[in-house]
Amino acid sequence: MGGELEELRDWQDALRVQFPIVVANPELVYLDSAATAQKPQAVLDAVHAYLTTTNANAGRGSYPWANRTTALLAETRQRVARFLGDQAFGHEDGSAVHFVSGTSEGLRTVARDWLTEYLADGDEIIVPFADHQANLLPWLEAQRLLAARGARIAVRALPYQAGSHDYDPAALAELVTGRTAFVAATHVHHVYGGDMNVHRIRAAVGPRVPICLDAAQGIGHLPLDVGRLDVDFVVFSGHKAMALPGSGALWARNARGPRFEPAGWAGTPNTSGVVSLLAALDWLEAAGVTRIERWTVALAARLTESLRRLDQYEVLGCQRSLAADSPVQQRHGIVTFRHHGIRSDDLGFVLASHGFLVRADSLCQAGADERNGSVRVSLHVHNTPEEVDRLVEVLRAM
Repeated sequence: MGGELEELRDWQDALRVQFPIVVANPELVYLDSAATAQKPQAVLDAVHAYLTTTNANAGRGSYPWANRTTALLAETRQRVARFLGDQAFGHEDGSAVHFVSGTSEGLRTVARDWLTEYLADGDEIIVPFADHQANLLPWLEAQRLLAARGARIAVRALPYQAGSHDYDPAALAELVTGRTAFVAATHVHHVYGGDMNVHRIRAAVGPRVPICLDAAQGIGHLPLDVGRLDVDFVVFSGHKAMALPGSGALWARNARGPRFEPAGWAGTPNTSGVVSLLAALDWLEAAGVTRIERWTVALAARLTESLRRLDQYEVLGCQRSLAADSPVQQRHGIVTFRHHGIRSDDLGFVLASHGFLVRADSLCQAGADERNGSVRVSLHVHNTPEEVDRLVEVLRAM
């Protein structure tokens, strides 16, 4: 992994200086990108330019500013689809992109506005019980809403492989019945950092079952191709992909089940958020998502390689992937751990006093680990090997 970092160093140096908040705070190390990503100057410039030259409501006026805002929304929908590898976007009755405030709202919108209309009494759905709560609670809410109408829906737990925390496609295939009507999954796990190999889910569930993907931790960190994954919904937050808070997208294939349409009157969209999303996706594509993946995976491996040698720490997730030269899939920029003798929230405060900004709590995880706090280090393209090494030295002294 050292060679990977050396090979990409000039490329990373050129990108790091594009983050004003990073440049302005050299004494701090931001390690919480899984919660929200920092914004490159190009995104800030795009929002400033829009608000100072074109700011208007979309679809509600015929004057140039309004027309330009309406066109920006259409352009961003196309940009999202292209970023996800959707080559057929724009065809009549085909896929569509809807703007949401983030992943949580997007998943809940699928649950309330689409799933409750699609399911029938006796249907079954399979959803993750050990991922982010945002990818569990909406499906349980849909079950309750349907029950109030007299429709009984069975909710099954998406199975995981012991030890790796990856999904278990063989066990999943055994769960599928003729009444299985929906599967929810996660692209990259927000605690363990693993690519959940969603491409194996389609083969396990067959060609007719819709699949909804929480891509909050994947967008901007590694490529996502909806054609390869053959999923039906992709939902992600803009603020985790270097856009502004309150922005996000819901991509719908509209090939299995009824066409997705959000219920109710949409109202005024978050136009500045949409502008930031367009600029962020342009920036990520220019930077190269594949290179970002190589960089953040290498940084995470550098950290796990060091932590596995420190007896006072337990790294969460697959234990076979801790070594930097491990042949097992390594973490995509997310490393979560616990100290055997120091509470995770206390450890978070200590690290902050040394200038390391990390997440230290339950990480919004559903399932058995929800009450057990941990420290999460989440890396992005502006982080450096030297920052990882400095973090390790502080952790070693505890």
